[in-house]
Amino acid sequence: MTPNGARILVEALRLHGVDIVFGIPGTHNLAIYRELGRADIRCVTPRHEQGAGYAADGYARVTGRPGVVLTTTGPGLVNAYTAMAQAYSDSSPVLVVSPGVPGDHPRHGRGYLHESKDQSAAADALCEWSHRVSSVREIPAAVARAFGRFAEGRPRPVHIEIPVDLLEAEDDVRIAPPYRIMPRVPDPGVLDEAARLLGDARRPGLVLGGGVQRPGDDESPVGRTAMRLAERVGAAVVTTVNGKGSVPESHDLVLGATLHLEAVRHWLAGCDVVLAVGTELGPADLWDDEFALTGSLIRVDVDPGQMYGDHVADVAIVADAALALEGLSERLDGAERQPVPPPGAAAVPRPRHDRELGELTRRWTGHLAALRRALPPEAILVGDNSMIVYHGALLAVPVDPPGRFLFPTGFGTLGFALPAAIGAKLGRPDRPIVVLAGDGAFQFSVQELATAVELGLNLPIVVSVNGGFGEIREEMARQGTTPVAVDLHGPDLPALARAYGALGRAVRTPDELEDAVAEALGAPLPTVIALPEDG
Repeated sequence: MTPNGARILVEALRLHGVDIVFGIPGTHNLAIYRELGRADIRCVTPRHEQGAGYAADGYARVTGRPGVVLTTTGPGLVNAYTAMAQAYSDSSPVLVVSPGVPGDHPRHGRGYLHESKDQSAAADALCEWSHRVSSVREIPAAVARAFGRFAEGRPRPVHIEIPVDLLEAEDDVRIAPPYRIMPRVPDPGVLDEAARLLGDARRPGLVLGGGVQRPGDDESPVGRTAMRLAERVGAAVVTTVNGKGSVPESHDLVLGATLHLEAVRHWLAGCDVVLAVGTELGPADLWDDEFALTGSLIRVDVDPGQMYGDHVADVAIVADAALALEGLSERLDGAERQPVPPPGAAAVPRPRHDRELGELTRRWTGHLAALRRALPPEAILVGDNSMIVYHGALLAVPVDPPGRFLFPTGFGTLGFALPAAIGAKLGRPDRPIVVLAGDGAFQFSVQELATAVELGLNLPIVVSVNGGFGEIREEMARQGTTPVAVDLHGPDLPALARAYGALGRAVRTPDELEDAVAEALGAPLPTVIALPEDG
């Protein structure tokens, strides 16, 4: 039997290792779902396409394999746009597949169901690229191009649109197996130059971003090499949010994910050589639009464009981070060792950021310590864009490999944590996954509790309750504005959880929180744990 476009699509996905798809069936994608039902690919149905996108993102971050989203035309795809933009910001390999209006559809429109002016062009503005295929034969090539792009450079989301009439159209198409892409090798001469700078540095610093992570590995080999390099040159190490957990935060040289603290930025600005690996060094990382370095900057990144970003590289190493750091480490190990002053010596200043850190985290100190005690070392903490996360857990819950910390940086969306945790748990069922969110962010995707219950996932979901959008409320107050539109009526969250079929519990003290999280880790269902911010 000659295959149709839908079967060719599903077979191409299967050959590229796809074993799970997140999406919602709709009138125009039923042909694809029919073929998914025949293939050995699991279909997970979130309650909203934005949740499907976040789930695919979470799956990709912990497995290293692309997350796949299937939407229908029009509103289904539009609902996923926010998640696509977040994945773009955080360099997550997410493939979004949607039908489109038929190939002979007039450009001016005619009132077709789910019709939009140009959904592929709109998607293209938010992801790495969006492509509308024009024939059945083009479908496997588009899939191969997407997976090739994920492997060869900076992994970012892509969108493939297949006109709905092509899904049923038949053609005898050969689907080639995926091709192998080798890591990008660094230039030996550039490595020599970088090693010389690091070897001569008196005040070196390392900044590690998401490009250091190796999803799917319990411990990043790139992180291990980075720490060997830091110990060799006597450099302190700071990570971005996406780099958190790539190196052990209990190590004496590691400052944690504190790049946005004023004292740490001041220290970094005073370093004579900075090695930045897999990071944009952007305002979303630094929380400062005007930050400037005074020393030499060595950048390691697979994206050549990063070398000419806000902070232009003095030495540009365009390569795979693992190969680049191994090359630098080999060169420095073989070089004559320079005397390195101890960390406390005046010649190697360290940031004095304890007071600043304490001021940010003080309202949650006891509860975050309790959360840290309750979490197994291998736990993956999935945070939402909430104060208890970016002012709290990011700083006060240290992560050592093989633990992980997932957070929506850059684009800074709300509602990420719960659906991303669902995707992460499906990708790594062997790992404890814990959600941390504020009540405002949690309610953006609270409906995904139904998905977690349906899947039988034992997710502890800790929700800090402050009755609204706390950060915006405080920002208004700092500006001398009377807070407006930030105080929200909230439901009884434990009762809401029980209405969804989940478990629910309210806690106040750190001891109660520790007990609740430990109990939830062994429960057969998700557990919502409501924590009043003044608790």
